[in-house]
Amino acid sequence: MDSVTQFLLDPLQFPFMLRAIAAIIMIGIVSGVMGAYVITRGMSFLGDALAHTVLPGVAVAYLSSGGASGPVLIGGLVAGVLSAIGIGLLTRGQRLAEDTAIGVIFTGAFALGIAIISRAQNYAADLTHILIGEILAVNDDSLLLIAVIGVAVLIAILLLYKELLVVSFDPILAQTLKLPGEGLRLTLLVLLALTIVIGVQAVGIVLVSAMLVTPATTARFFTQRLHHLMLLAAVIAVFSGIVGMYIAWYGHIAPSAGIVLTLTALFLLAYVFAPGKGYLWTLLGRTAKTA
Repeated sequence: MDSVTQFLLDPLQFPFMLRAIAAIIMIGIVSGVMGAYVITRGMSFLGDALAHTVLPGVAVAYLSSGGASGPVLIGGLVAGVLSAIGIGLLTRGQRLAEDTAIGVIFTGAFALGIAIISRAQNYAADLTHILIGEILAVNDDSLLLIAVIGVAVLIAILLLYKELLVVSFDPILAQTLKLPGEGLRLTLLVLLALTIVIGVQAVGIVLVSAMLVTPATTARFFTQRLHHLMLLAAVIAVFSGIVGMYIAWYGHIAPSAGIVLTLTALFLLAYVFAPGKGYLWTLLGRTAKTA
């Protein structure tokens, strides 16, 4: 067996590593697809805020189940969906600015989560696990739950693709077509919350927004069409997830750090070298014009 093959296969001898890679592939696909909507609608702050609002549900489930990943996913799911609905209702009809509603719910929910988990004796260690993720602890039940949630999100996006496309890019046309703008917006918030919940399992609450924002932002250097953006962002997220897992394995660092560092490295490469839009191409274009 040559060294490259051994390098690739050694980590795969362990069942927990296989489950973790399967999880990150599924999470990467959903995060990439959903991230395309996040960046085109300017929802990056909302995504980060929703990630923090799942903490109370995650904390309750984590402490009551002894850290089992299945209940943690369910707890985060409940908290995330309720927070998304709460933000949607508070900002309905522009009664409250969206960033104001996000700020209130995000900080309040995060503080509640800290209060809950600080009741535990070893809360510092427990909080660390929640904040940076525990993808290596994913079991078969959690993997199935991630798959079910991920498929549900993808099916919803597929079924509502045209409606969400119109609402996202042409609100006036959406009004002309009498599309339920508020209902679609609330649906998008719930789908975002579901995506965040499964992403938290991989990279934790602190870094989950990177799984949503960075792949799609990187992909945007190469395409502007939404369906192409979704596909490329999903590929980038999956690739970064797998590479990040190997970096974590051989570099003895947290998997979440390896994944997000890989995402960041790809973004920087695209920022500098992307054809037409990269910094280097822009610089060369300016030089050619002044020559």
